[in-house]
Amino acid sequence: MSNAALHARSGAIVNTQEELGITEGGASVVSWGAIIAGAVVASALSLALLMLGAGIGLVSVSPWSNNNVSVTTFGILAAAWFIAVQLFASGVGGYLAGRLRTRWVSVHTDEVYFRDTAHGLIVWGVGAIVTAWLLTSGAASVVSGAAHAGGSALEAAGTAVGGPAAQAAGQAASSEGSSAAYFTDMLFRTDHPDTSGDAGAARAEVGRILVTDALSGEMPAADKAYVAQVVAARTGLSQADADKRVSEVVEQAKNAKEKAIDTAKAAADAARKTGVYVALWAFISLLIGAFSASFMATVGGRVRDDLPMAG
Repeated sequence: MSNAALHARSGAIVNTQEELGITEGGASVVSWGAIIAGAVVASALSLALLMLGAGIGLVSVSPWSNNNVSVTTFGILAAAWFIAVQLFASGVGGYLAGRLRTRWVSVHTDEVYFRDTAHGLIVWGVGAIVTAWLLTSGAASVVSGAAHAGGSALEAAGTAVGGPAAQAAGQAASSEGSSAAYFTDMLFRTDHPDTSGDAGAARAEVGRILVTDALSGEMPAADKAYVAQVVAARTGLSQADADKRVSEVVEQAKNAKEKAIDTAKAAADAARKTGVYVALWAFISLLIGAFSASFMATVGGRVRDDLPMAG
């Protein structure tokens, strides 16, 4: 047999049974120990690099500076960083799994290549799940802690300002702002508002009318006439001037509501587009991570078996 034939035969078989005296038998070919080790390392590196990227991003962007990078540039840099994180962390995890996995006996090189690729893919899958779980748990803890701290601060501020009296006033204002309070005010309306009464009560009643009508989007003629009468009685304006003032205020409130709605729609649309871009780049980075882990697992496996690289 020629040397070329012998070389081809040795390249097709990783180890002969005579070399080690063992066979695969019925045991699983999946080296879970190597996979878990690679996944743990990949998850740790992903978290470390993501924290580094977040720190660099926060340092480079300041709310007090006018020289910050644009949103588009920041998004491109963030996407590139996510891809780099997946490429490096998944690659290291896959390489470790390839180097640490069990050496397969009497297995064709094509099958070895497939198994190493599968090990790298499993490393990527386990690492991605662990990283996502850790990030989700951390984000939930941060949000919960911030909400608790904010609630405690508001409660302390309310106690410092007015104590039980301030809390009672807040509850009363909330109750008076309900629809029931608005319809109750309608029962006790008069054609000649009393100018000698409590000015604060009159302002509160007009405020309830404005809030209720703002929700419906239009002020009824009866409410408009009554508010004009209250304004005329309280300010000394003529009825015509009071009517004009009420119409102007109602128009301003309507414009402000429409502007707020347009702003909210624009913000929602921007958030939707941002979510689409984030999901797209996250998908691309994960695919790159899967490829990196699979390829590097084959590299580690060939180094482990002391074989030349393919190609």
